Amino acid sequence: MGNILEKIIAHKRSEVAERKELYPTKLLEKSIYFGSAPVSMRSYLAREDRVGIIAEIKRRSPSKGEIARHVSVEALSLGYMQARASALSVLTDQKFFGGSLEDLSTARRFNFCPILRKDFIVDPYQVVEAKSAGADVVLLIAAALPPVAVRELGSLARSLRMEVLLEVHSEEELATHLCPEASLVGVNNRDLCTFQVDPATSERLAERIPSEFARVTESGIEDAATVRRLKACGYRGFLIGEAFMRHSKPERACARLIQEVEEGG
Repeated sequence: MGNILEKIIAHKRSEVAERKELYPTKLLEKSIYFGSAPVSMRSYLAREDRVGIIAEIKRRSPSKGEIARHVSVEALSLGYMQARASALSVLTDQKFFGGSLEDLSTARRFNFCPILRKDFIVDPYQVVEAKSAGADVVLLIAAALPPVAVRELGSLARSLRMEVLLEVHSEEELATHLCPEASLVGVNNRDLCTFQVDPATSERLAERIPSEFARVTESGIEDAATVRRLKACGYRGFLIGEAFMRHSKPERACARLIQEVEEGG
């Protein structure tokens, strides 16, 4: 794969510059969602009547190629909610993941639940963009940003009443990037440079995440046993995309996993 993260970030900066010309910030601020109160993902993940699944809408990935190009966001997002997922994650990167902000706005239009904008955010403009599209949470990736940028982008998101999910992959990233602007910490079990996945990464980092942050685990979660094991480590959010999306009916795979977790105690 080479260092795909560097390629994505370089393209993202170019893409953002173009979008700024096409959709100025003042235009984004006129969105019907811009003044609305976001839904708290942290609160939804704490609910006792939910397992904590953050169900993702993911059309493709650099490592796996096409997954579900023609998925109906309306039908799938509603299906995930009927399956009793706690929140939605919508990939909005077009070039590498086949998503769009329109996917997120569609999910918002049909669902009242926390929605994460899953993208490579490198510029304050994208935070405003996320708010205008109806996102409640923005993802800030430690591997893609210096600590000062995480704090600045996080501060902007909080000023717009959105929550911040800070994504880390190592002890070093956790030590250098953890900040009060984040309210959730996501441990990505996938190394963004090599794309290798190891759920043990979340187990290793669990005790290093202070209790005031909601713990989320991402990538490589494919069965109820893994969810239960990571739940025992203090994780409350389980972000799952490919494990659902490769099924012909992702919402059914989601419902089945949730049922298996609940039946397993």
